[in-house]
Amino acid sequence: MTEATEGGSVAQLEEERPKQVVRTLLHSLRDYKKASLLAPAYVFVESVLEIVILTIMAVLIDRGVSGQSMPDIFKFGLILLCCSAVSLFCGFMSGKYAAIASSGFAKNLRHDLFDQVQSFSFTNIDRFSTGSIITRLTTDVTNLQNAYQMIIRIGVRAPIMVVVAWLFSFRISHSISMVFLAAVPILGIGLIGLSVYVHPLFEKVFHTYDHLNAVVEENVQGIRVVKSYNREDFENRKFGRISLAIYNYFSKAEKVMSFTVPLLNFCIYASLILISWLGAKQIVASGNNSAMGLTTGDLTALVTYAMQILMAMNMVAMIVVMVIISQASAERICQVLQEESTVRDPTHPLMEVPNGSIEFDQVGFRYSDQSEKPVLDNINLSIASGQTIGIVGGTGSSKSSLVQLIPRLYDVTSGSLKVGGQDVREYDLEVLRDQVAMVLQKNVLFSGTIAENLRWGNPDATDEQLRHACQLAQADGFIQEFPDKYQTHIEQGGSNVSGGQRQRLCIARALLKKPKILILDDSTSAVDTKTDQLIRQAFTSEIPDTTKIIIAQRVASVQDSDRIVVLDNGQILDTGTHEQLLQSCDEYRSIYESQTNNQPQGDDLQ
Repeated sequence: MTEATEGGSVAQLEEERPKQVVRTLLHSLRDYKKASLLAPAYVFVESVLEIVILTIMAVLIDRGVSGQSMPDIFKFGLILLCCSAVSLFCGFMSGKYAAIASSGFAKNLRHDLFDQVQSFSFTNIDRFSTGSIITRLTTDVTNLQNAYQMIIRIGVRAPIMVVVAWLFSFRISHSISMVFLAAVPILGIGLIGLSVYVHPLFEKVFHTYDHLNAVVEENVQGIRVVKSYNREDFENRKFGRISLAIYNYFSKAEKVMSFTVPLLNFCIYASLILISWLGAKQIVASGNNSAMGLTTGDLTALVTYAMQILMAMNMVAMIVVMVIISQASAERICQVLQEESTVRDPTHPLMEVPNGSIEFDQVGFRYSDQSEKPVLDNINLSIASGQTIGIVGGTGSSKSSLVQLIPRLYDVTSGSLKVGGQDVREYDLEVLRDQVAMVLQKNVLFSGTIAENLRWGNPDATDEQLRHACQLAQADGFIQEFPDKYQTHIEQGGSNVSGGQRQRLCIARALLKKPKILILDDSTSAVDTKTDQLIRQAFTSEIPDTTKIIIAQRVASVQDSDRIVVLDNGQILDTGTHEQLLQSCDEYRSIYESQTNNQPQGDDLQ
């Protein structure tokens, strides 16, 4: 009974999934709903008129040409001309609105995807690779745009043509019109069978596209390393293997879908032969007397109707192929759109952070619910507002994970974390993050000028404020050496400045926020000890009320802190001042002695 129930639930979920995908995607139509309705409306008029034109041509042949009546030729010729003009206008308008609707749909979809990614927590982002998100924003959206344009235009036109043409043919000959009813299901069953077979292949194609984009991004970002190690051939071979995999999957899918053409031709030629044979038989039997059977004009119309119906089925075959391709893209896009951020604003958020005090109360954290071992376990730490706290520990001791909980880049798994006396989950996210400035371990600058990058910290900062922040971060000196000074252009990622310069610019950017909490995650590792000391002195004198948390590999960077926290394997090993830890903590003393006995030489580690 339980297995049956579970099986029914799975089947129900499978049935509901396409509906959910459609509902999610239709939400992105918004202001393009009108164009999405006008396009098929014009297609409907155009399609009906095309069938009417064929009927009028049959009458013109019987009354005008066969009947040798010039008045009928002029009369029905004029009607044909008017119908053709209206059909042409409707065709133009349907194409126009279909283009507007599909392009607008793709624009909204890209915006919704990008906006959704911006709302993700680090936990959500970890579930999607960068290459995968890029593929979904580009290739997948383009597939849906093309499919949507075909659906609202050709997808509407094809069934209308089939139904209207069959009704007109039924009016002429009941028996001959049955030929179409035999051909349509044969073609339909064949197309459905092919689509079911190739859908998994297209899913593999787009997953491989994710890998391809990831390799390209990785290679371009690390091109200096690639060249310095002469690994161009290796990277070319890696790219070639992935590209070949895409080719193989696409080739296999296209080979299968190529059977649609012979299947369609079989239906077309078989139908035409049957219609010609049955029609000719009736014409001969009736002696071309319309009162007794078919006329030549009727047979001409029937053959034309047959071509219209079967060409419409050809359109359906094209749509089926595009829908199969876009179905995989639609599911991948909806995976992002339906992903719920693990970090959300509370129902009634607090809109002010009173001070920079921090309290970890039995905090535990895991990156995933499936993780066997927690990243942080039973963390208890109280930091008063304005204190300077140093954090040291070996590689993998979860120093970065600890501080990323403060601005809710991740949420605690157990226990509570308070800022300003309130649980961080009670604050409005924007308010909380405005009061917590982080200089991450991987410093990132964006393409633009130095001034534009600095104003990420404060969009309204004046030139004097920019310079003052850079002076505190010991960045103004090298900026003044650039020809364009604060208008110097920074390449993507800050690739045209050194590591030490990049770190100092990121520190200046954080200072411009004037936060209540400043977190430096190993962000002075690429500057010399003298510069590091000057930066810390500036913090003490300029932002005494700001709580400062400094993660560092060098003991010299934290030894003047009010307290130092020693982390080991996700747990607090000990806390205290530099002198206290030298006496009480073997791990800290070991780190200190290893660094003082092997002091690096040189003034700048850029």
